[in-house]
Amino acid sequence: MNSENQIVVVGGGIAGLCAAIAARRIGASVHLLDNAPAALRGGNARHARNFRVVHPEPTPFAPGSYQSAEFLAELDGVAGGVGDRTLAERLVAGSETLVPWLMENGVTMQTPSLGVVPYSRRTVFPLGGGKAMINALYRTAAALGIMISNDTSVTALRESTSGWRVDLGSGGENAATIQARRVIVCAGSPGADPAWLTTHYGAAGDGLMIRGTRYADGRLLDRLLAMGAQASGDPTVCHMVAVDARGPRFDGGIVTRITAIPHGMVVDASGARIDAAGAGQKPTHYARWGPRIAACDRQTAYLILDADGLQRAAPQAFAPIEAKSIAALAAALDCNPATLEAAVAEFNAAPTTSARPVTRAPFAAYPMRAGITFVHHGVAVDDRLRVVWTDGRTNDTLFAAGMIMAANVLRRGYLAGLGLTLAAVIGRLAGEEAARHVIR
Repeated sequence: MNSENQIVVVGGGIAGLCAAIAARRIGASVHLLDNAPAALRGGNARHARNFRVVHPEPTPFAPGSYQSAEFLAELDGVAGGVGDRTLAERLVAGSETLVPWLMENGVTMQTPSLGVVPYSRRTVFPLGGGKAMINALYRTAAALGIMISNDTSVTALRESTSGWRVDLGSGGENAATIQARRVIVCAGSPGADPAWLTTHYGAAGDGLMIRGTRYADGRLLDRLLAMGAQASGDPTVCHMVAVDARGPRFDGGIVTRITAIPHGMVVDASGARIDAAGAGQKPTHYARWGPRIAACDRQTAYLILDADGLQRAAPQAFAPIEAKSIAALAAALDCNPATLEAAVAEFNAAPTTSARPVTRAPFAAYPMRAGITFVHHGVAVDDRLRVVWTDGRTNDTLFAAGMIMAANVLRRGYLAGLGLTLAAVIGRLAGEEAARHVIR
């Protein structure tokens, strides 16, 4: 097969969908390529649940107000002020119109009266969650005439006189090549390839769970860097959280995250107590625990709760392991009973205002591992989302959007709802930029 397209979008997550739809609405012909099968399309957005968006006044979907200056200040706070300021400002400004744009493209937003998650003035929720949102955007893409190819991986990008030659591998069939005047790379954050994780995280990489899609494997990013694209961020810096060790290695999503740590104590695989600096009681405590658990022997830890802690904790995806005594719980966990009993006694002897003693049976445990959400590493772009090469040049034919370029804005840290907003807003902007060049 050898065909020509005005724009090829690589990646079928929300960044790719928004890029494809935005470009098509301007008038460009678009071919979207996704290496996931249709049943698993949508990337990590399938598991997402909220967007962080600016709204100067209350809306039907978010109470109060959330100003641009506040968004930028909070982004600076978690990222340490490091990142492309112009891109950050474009992201924040684009978030203000994101909700109506998504609704125009088939996504239904959730009103507070329908939700079970506490509402924040900073975030809004798509009705039905990420999967419903992804399905709605795919329906819109199909209705607009966007060509969609699932189960199709890009094996190479080669610059040509009229744009790019895109080499494909599809379901084990013979390789195909398509011609594109513009390419937008939305292949996601790297890190879903176990070999890639071992390369960058050593032995700890073997025990990491991948919370999202297995198809964001970083291979296209590696190819771009090998071609001379400039890197952004650090492959050894990532966002990881505490997840239930009994969940699947891939695609566990948000439901396997362990949120009850403030209601108990944590021990390592031997039964000895451990702590995570600065974790505290904040809603983001689980992100502090991710790296700490990854550093444990066998990359495994256990959350220990008593009957009171279990009652205070929110329901989890998996039932806790329960026992009538600490010694019996240690046996169930294959821990040393004396070590675990000593750890509990030490914890109970020095209670703080943020933790209650573990004293009342039945006792329970959740086995935990670190789950990786995304890596703060990708390809560098300029303020028009064009890929930047190591010699400093850019051209108007290759763009990037979503988590593969997120490190340009976010070199470290995280804000609730930021990933989904960044992917959708930057995807839309990249699609518009590429389409304008084609139409001109």
